[in-house]
Amino acid sequence: QVQLVESGGGSVQAGGSLTLSCEASGLPSWSYCMGWFRQAPGREREGVAFIDDDGTTSYGDSVKGRFTISRDFAKNTVYLQMTNLELEDTAMYTCAADPGTHRSNYLLHYSARLSALDAWGRGRMVTVTS
Repeated sequence: QVQLVESGGGSVQAGGSLTLSCEASGLPSWSYCMGWFRQAPGREREGVAFIDDDGTTSYGDSVKGRFTISRDFAKNTVYLQMTNLELEDTAMYTCAADPGTHRSNYLLHYSARLSALDAWGRGRMVTVTS
């Protein structure tokens, strides 16, 4: 069973930077796509960024050019580096993983229940202040 443990996030002033980490355990030998969703109070969940095993990435339009997702296979960890943070980036960020290849774009636009995915984390809060 795949388990995800997130770390990082916190509070930062607008224009600042934060990094989120998501460490996976129990990953089987087949390919997994991993990445992040976020949900702000009163808003729908949205895909932020996902990365496939082959390094293919997909980003939400609102974070392109500011966020970078990367993956360390040796550590089974995915990182989300967030720069030039804006007030609108304030949200609960949740890591998720699902098996398969070339799924980053699909998961970016995934709108069904997180529980239907193979694994998801508890979430980390990111708060951007003015």
